[in-house]
Amino acid sequence: MNDHRHDGVRTPTATRVYLRPLANPLSLGFLGVFFATMMLTSQQLGWVPASEGHTLDLGILVFTVPVIVIACFYGFLARDTVAATGFGVQAGTWGTVGLVSYLSPPSSHSAALGMILIMGATAVCMPVIGAVNNKVVAGIAMFTTATRWAVTAAYEIDGSSLNEHIAGGWGVLLAVVCLYASLAFELEDQQRRTIIPTLRRNGGELAMRGDLADQVAEAANEAGVRRSL
Repeated sequence: MNDHRHDGVRTPTATRVYLRPLANPLSLGFLGVFFATMMLTSQQLGWVPASEGHTLDLGILVFTVPVIVIACFYGFLARDTVAATGFGVQAGTWGTVGLVSYLSPPSSHSAALGMILIMGATAVCMPVIGAVNNKVVAGIAMFTTATRWAVTAAYEIDGSSLNEHIAGGWGVLLAVVCLYASLAFELEDQQRRTIIPTLRRNGGELAMRGDLADQVAEAANEAGVRRSL
């Protein structure tokens, strides 16, 4: 509510905030992560010849990174910091993995990339903490991503074939979790109700079951509406 003066008298005027419905970007984002982890796993478990690994690295750069960036962008527009921050960190980290691997000789490892993966794993745990209180399935998928990066970092640092195989196996687990999360949020968005569990809690459950008044109750205090971040 703003105040305007007219002939010395202060009169209130209403401030309007326009909200635009958006499709849930979580499904798209987790499909992007599915592609990335499987392309990396294919190299770590030797499913494709080492000489063709650069093609998979290009797949991460050309497919996964743009897809996750889109999910990040629409996460901000949807006022969902879990999606926005989580996919933003993943876009940067997966992009680094793809580019370093593409520029490196086949079957090589890099301690520097290992350190980047450790930092990425730490960073993506920040939105995981937020997701635990709202969208548990999204939090599980992002935590599994963090763990996948951590075990991959162990291989990049010491070059152990055992760690490489563990990282590849964890990559398969991440792929399964991401497929489940993508399907769960896709069906939920299409049907406007939960079909398979997404384990929403608190604000996450209110987002699906609350009425319009519940959704905009605190809009005046959100970033983009309030005066200062």
